[in-house]
Amino acid sequence: MAELELRAVSKSFREQSVLRDISLNVPDGSFTILLGPSGCGKSTLLRIIAGLDSQTSGQVLIGGNEVDHLPPAERDIAMVFQHYALYPHLSVRDNLAFALTMRRVSRHVIDDRIAEAAHLLEIQPLLDRKPKDLSGGQRQRVAMGRAIVRKPKLFLFDEPLSNLDAQLRTSMRIELKKLQQRLQATMIYVTHDQVEAMTLGDRIVVIEGGRIRQADAPQQTYTAPADPFVASFIGTPPMNLWEGILTVQGQETLFTSGDLTFPLPAPLLPSLPPQASTLMLGIRPEDIAWQHTPPSIQVAAQVELIEDLGADLLIHCRVGDRKLVARADRGPGITTGMTAPLYFPLGKLHLFIHQRRVDLPRHPR
Repeated sequence: MAELELRAVSKSFREQSVLRDISLNVPDGSFTILLGPSGCGKSTLLRIIAGLDSQTSGQVLIGGNEVDHLPPAERDIAMVFQHYALYPHLSVRDNLAFALTMRRVSRHVIDDRIAEAAHLLEIQPLLDRKPKDLSGGQRQRVAMGRAIVRKPKLFLFDEPLSNLDAQLRTSMRIELKKLQQRLQATMIYVTHDQVEAMTLGDRIVVIEGGRIRQADAPQQTYTAPADPFVASFIGTPPMNLWEGILTVQGQETLFTSGDLTFPLPAPLLPSLPPQASTLMLGIRPEDIAWQHTPPSIQVAAQVELIEDLGADLLIHCRVGDRKLVARADRGPGITTGMTAPLYFPLGKLHLFIHQRRVDLPRHPR
């Protein structure tokens, strides 16, 4: 296996800029997720790494060696696509062997690698079947097996589970994570599904508008998003975000958003200007409390809709003229139309100024 390094990679199609100065280091053996909405440039970046597209500027290095001048076949990478791309007239065994046969690898080596991949993926009973006789999940296992037998330096996955139904995607996510842990392989995985990103990767690279917004461990991306875009893109349902201004009145710092105003205790805030036009305050639905948990901020919420998720509830509320979603346990007492007090624990608040995160000092216990 090998590490991957991207140095200021940019890509433009005519006058349309798709990627802007992407610099990234993927350590050897890591499982890195490229996450972002459709059209953000993540698949284009994967194709540049594979050599299927060329960058406008910048460098791609695999294992410390620049590979910009090498065609895909010479970069020692294996790619698994959204569409399985299996040869329909060949058996599973022959599909697995195809790339090695073209490279004139000896027959006993091919057989050994097929046996190893089939064992890892638990597809031994399928080796003599044709792709048309396989389910979607089985076809995706074969596509992954075709990459494994090559023993490449780098595995690239371009939304490989998006064609599967929800239940099968969940099981395949688990199998793929186990596979990566067994192989200790360097994998780069493109997806727009933040659940896949959080559960699969040991590092998430959030891309939007052709730029990296944040590259961090999944839990850090969730608990300390770098900006409002990351905050709203990671988490289901997304973080509640309110745009407003800060004003200082004596010892209190007031946050005002629309017709809603409440104090943020000044000792908890960093040094801020009295007013900021692009300030945003955020809190995740699961961090909102229904009972007083000091230190916290109390607001009055009008319950408009209750979504029953089985294990818990999503409560859609209105606080002043602002909408808010809170997660609640399946306890009694919450009904549509009621007005209820909600509490924002100060340690769970997120503050963003000029599109960047400001860390709030934690209240002393």
